[in-house]
Amino acid sequence: MNTRRSIRNTRLWLTPLAAAVTLSFAGCVNYAGIKSDHQLDAPTTLQTQESLPAEGGKWPSLDWSQQFGDPQLPKLIDEALNGNPTIDEARARIAKATAYAGSAKSSLYPNVSGSYSWSRNLYSENTVFPSPIGGSWNSENTVLTGASWDLDLWGKNHERLRQATSDQKVAEADMEEVRVTLATSVASTYNQLARLYELRDIAANELKDREDIEHITNGRVSAGLDTNVERQTANGDTATIRSSVTSLDGQITTVRYQLGALLGAGPDRGLAIAAPALGTGAPVTLPDNLPADLISRRPDLVAAYWQVDSTTHGIKEAKAEFFPDINLSASLGLDAFGWGRFLTSSSRQIQAGPAIHLPIFDAGALRSQLKGRYADFDYYVANYNKTLIDALSEVATQVTLIRSTDKQLVDAQAALDAQTKAYQLAAVRYKAGLTQQLQVLNADDNRLAAEQSVANLQMDRRNMQIALVKALGGGFDASNTELATKAGTPDTALKILHSAD
Repeated sequence: MNTRRSIRNTRLWLTPLAAAVTLSFAGCVNYAGIKSDHQLDAPTTLQTQESLPAEGGKWPSLDWSQQFGDPQLPKLIDEALNGNPTIDEARARIAKATAYAGSAKSSLYPNVSGSYSWSRNLYSENTVFPSPIGGSWNSENTVLTGASWDLDLWGKNHERLRQATSDQKVAEADMEEVRVTLATSVASTYNQLARLYELRDIAANELKDREDIEHITNGRVSAGLDTNVERQTANGDTATIRSSVTSLDGQITTVRYQLGALLGAGPDRGLAIAAPALGTGAPVTLPDNLPADLISRRPDLVAAYWQVDSTTHGIKEAKAEFFPDINLSASLGLDAFGWGRFLTSSSRQIQAGPAIHLPIFDAGALRSQLKGRYADFDYYVANYNKTLIDALSEVATQVTLIRSTDKQLVDAQAALDAQTKAYQLAAVRYKAGLTQQLQVLNADDNRLAAEQSVANLQMDRRNMQIALVKALGGGFDASNTELATKAGTPDTALKILHSAD
């Protein structure tokens, strides 16, 4: 208790001393004129009322993949999150940032060390050591305990710790972004597998239709109603569709390999995945208060905010470099030749006192360092603002695309129904000898294109739903984690705090 009071009293008299020294050299090294006018954009300043209206919808939850009704998809996402190396990379970055924060925290406390050394020396007879030491071999024993403490009167070490803590939060938010990106990548790749299976089924059905046309053509050639030209045309069309089926089989295998890699496994894991059975998904409705709440729902926005916060503490640390450092140090130990008097009081050695470091002239090094910190601040503010603008644009774009696709699907389905009826009528007339082969082939081509169009629109819509989930944060919510600020969301008034310190 007395030691603590003594340290406190020491700081009390050293603080005004340091201030007096600082004032006396105020004209030498200072940061006058170095500042920044940049600030974070508040979401309310960006016009979104027309593009992102409040619709009473819900934010995506962490189990958003269940909306598609395929139990295999959530399992694949969980497997990827547990096995993909990118997650391990993100964890390693968090561990490194945490270690750095721990190192920064240690600078707030006194540092105590101890040492012992033994040496065997032959001392010269013609130096400072008289006989009998000079000219003889002697052993020297030294044990020393030392302590030092940077008083951190200007908060440099505290700001370094705060910066390291913010960097740790950046790493944690980056990991959440990795998780969201990985989960949606698995879902979109799985949807691509579903698309290829759907297109393959369409191609396989088309192959049966072309084989039917080929069979009808052979009959008409035998009856003298068609020539060998029509027969070769039918044979060529059938071979073309068969080639398409083979191509789709190859693409399916390739996508399976991609899924295996996303799961953090070998290509054989992808071959074991069952064929997708994805449904339409939940209706698309935007949540209320979207722009304001989005900044705590998007991990990349949260990471961008904490990066800005980190640079503000870096600026304060750089400003503290302009003031004197005061370091208290003390050492206590024993030093003696031989062992006889090593542990006696006469072998004691004690040293204690303060050390003051004051920058007087550094050729502009500290000012340049501070300007660099302000440049970092301006960069990360711009990055945050860009990320916010891009995030709002992504949400608006995906919603618009989904609703446009819904309208296209209505017309595409009507076109498919009409083209299917036209093909059926043409096939009946061709079989009855009432029309030419070209007409039925054209009708079949039109029906095939319409069916492929419907399938692609359905798969595109599901990809857009997955992209919208990612744009809305993928179920992440910083307000319930240590990544939130005291207000629960990024403090867009950060510039005021920054420029006033």
